[in-house]
Amino acid sequence: MSAQVSSAVLLKEAIEEARFGGKCVSLGLALRADLPAPRGYALAVDLVSAIASGDEAAKANIAPLFAEFAPAVAVRSSAVGEDSADASFAGQHLTVLNVMDAESVITAIQQVHASAYTAEAIAYRAKMGVEGEPAIAVVIQQQIRSEVAGVMFTKNPITNTNERYIEASWGLGEAVVAGMVVPDSFRISSEGNILEQVLGDKDVELVAMAEGETAEQDVDQIRQSSLCLSEDQLNSLHSLALNCEATYGEHIDIEWAFHDEQLYLLQCRSITL
Repeated sequence: MSAQVSSAVLLKEAIEEARFGGKCVSLGLALRADLPAPRGYALAVDLVSAIASGDEAAKANIAPLFAEFAPAVAVRSSAVGEDSADASFAGQHLTVLNVMDAESVITAIQQVHASAYTAEAIAYRAKMGVEGEPAIAVVIQQQIRSEVAGVMFTKNPITNTNERYIEASWGLGEAVVAGMVVPDSFRISSEGNILEQVLGDKDVELVAMAEGETAEQDVDQIRQSSLCLSEDQLNSLHSLALNCEATYGEHIDIEWAFHDEQLYLLQCRSITL
């Protein structure tokens, strides 16, 4: 099992896309560049495959990794070819949030692995010309229990103009990514000037529960009728965009979250259709 033990590395050390997939490598780059990504571990394709097949020795690696980030972690896919310039795989593979014990992490890894074999994921691979069997690595990452979260494009994907376009809502960012709400939207110039702020319809939020997993909760009327990002937070997002562009290049898609007024980078990839 020595090879499988070595197949779990600190996320910051993940540099081999063929072993750790696109998301692990992208987040590893963020951490090496001192961008505010949550800490975590990268689990290589061989270890994930062994856990998916029920290998008890492979599963034994998970408890000490989880212990470093208790009480809760997020378990995310990192397929080889995922988050590339040509294929993002956005929404194709499972993410399991707010996992609160090692056994549940193992189950989540197995679920993430299985999600690469759904009809939808296989069809997406065929559409994007990704050949061969899915090769699935996994990110185990500190869970950020955000008060507000969302996505930011450093080039407006709607108008194709050179400005930041942000969608945001209360709670965890999956509410925005999964289309559970009509998020607030914001436009910021490439110089950092706020151009537009549009109130959405944020009647529910996805929250991390104290006992684990997530749940939809109703949003009170005051927060429904309020923009979820302040001017200071928008300035922080503009600064994050500049720092991400310096690290990854132009035209990128960023997932982010605020918790206790700290901004976190959850994901960064090229804008794809």
